[in-house]
Amino acid sequence: MKFHWKACFVSKQNHLLAKLAVSLLLVGIAFRIVFFGFSPVAESPFLQKDVISKQPVPVKVPESFGNLMSHNEKCDLFAGDWIPNPSGPVYTNESCRLIESHQNCMKNGRPDTEYLYWRWKPRGCQLPPFDAETFLELMRNKTWALVGDSISRNHVQSLLCMLSKVEQVVELYHDEEYKSRRWQFPSYNFTISVIWSPFLVKAAIFEDINGVSTSAIELHLDKLDEKWTDLFGSLDYMIISTGKWFLKTAIYYENDKIMGCHYCKRENVTELGFEYAYRKALRYVLNFIVTSKHRGLIFFRTSTPDHFENGEWFSGGNCQRTAPVKEGEIELKDLNRILLNIELEEFASAAAKASGHGVNLKLLDFTHLLLLRPDGHPGPYRFFYPFSKNKNAEVQNDCLHWCLPGPIDTWNDLIMEMVVNG
Repeated sequence: MKFHWKACFVSKQNHLLAKLAVSLLLVGIAFRIVFFGFSPVAESPFLQKDVISKQPVPVKVPESFGNLMSHNEKCDLFAGDWIPNPSGPVYTNESCRLIESHQNCMKNGRPDTEYLYWRWKPRGCQLPPFDAETFLELMRNKTWALVGDSISRNHVQSLLCMLSKVEQVVELYHDEEYKSRRWQFPSYNFTISVIWSPFLVKAAIFEDINGVSTSAIELHLDKLDEKWTDLFGSLDYMIISTGKWFLKTAIYYENDKIMGCHYCKRENVTELGFEYAYRKALRYVLNFIVTSKHRGLIFFRTSTPDHFENGEWFSGGNCQRTAPVKEGEIELKDLNRILLNIELEEFASAAAKASGHGVNLKLLDFTHLLLLRPDGHPGPYRFFYPFSKNKNAEVQNDCLHWCLPGPIDTWNDLIMEMVVNG
């Protein structure tokens, strides 16, 4: 409903009524501002976009975000080195309340801090640091979603922590297990969601909170996960990723019929291997995206490497390094290489089709960038002071996820550069 203020002032008889209306409106706005932070969490993750009537605000991008490629058109943002950064991270584990306990390495007692003082430097070009205020202005009245597994949750915490230096975010929704969540920066009407969809296709998962399975995963390779497809059309930006979950024991369905499995050891069920399922699922997901005529910006992120040494996560593997390594000093594990090769091949095929359909699809190839950061994982400090009672305690290490603050923060530098100049 619109208020026709001019009509209220046509006659003196309506003057008092207009003043009363304005007063009531201002009181209502003040009430809304005061109590905004106490709004209840929404019951549905897929509400329509919030519509706030605002005049467009021209965004002045800092000069540091001038065309980074102008000096060298062949500059690859994802080929570079980690160099010392004496200024350290832009937030701390104490200043950001959004870090989940398993990634809060400093709070959990990690004693070394050198891993915090590095930044990514692409070869042949300068990468400006993330500018939270400019980013929020660019994202005014926009929606983002990060779709994938726990690494996407890891990333969204990093992004929210950096943006919260400008304005505190308000949570609008979370599911029962806090795996899918949605937040908003109220002054900018900017909404960020993280959507738990570890396979991107439809899956029945039978795991408890500790990751213990009671049955093989049932994976439908020809059905997309509606948790993200229902929201897809309303998004301005999306980062989509998957990977490690395809290594789990699973039964594969197509047309609701069992086609085979990975490591299920069932009679009369063909062992197809995870490569078959991963390629088929990615191809289906990316084909849906490139034929959608979607007008937003869609990023496909490659899977991230783990750094378990001296064993795996279930056999005493650990990650005790405290500094980055140079290129060539560490090799990508075979399983990670298989996943990456499938991702790059399927993305290349999809990207060739995307331009013909008017879809803006970009690659975030973070695999090699993070391969050089074996120091950035929680390790035993996934848990709160794990050695406080026994310095020789046997603790399961986390060499897959990333400490916050930590190396994953540099993703936001790269993403902003691609949003501004991509």
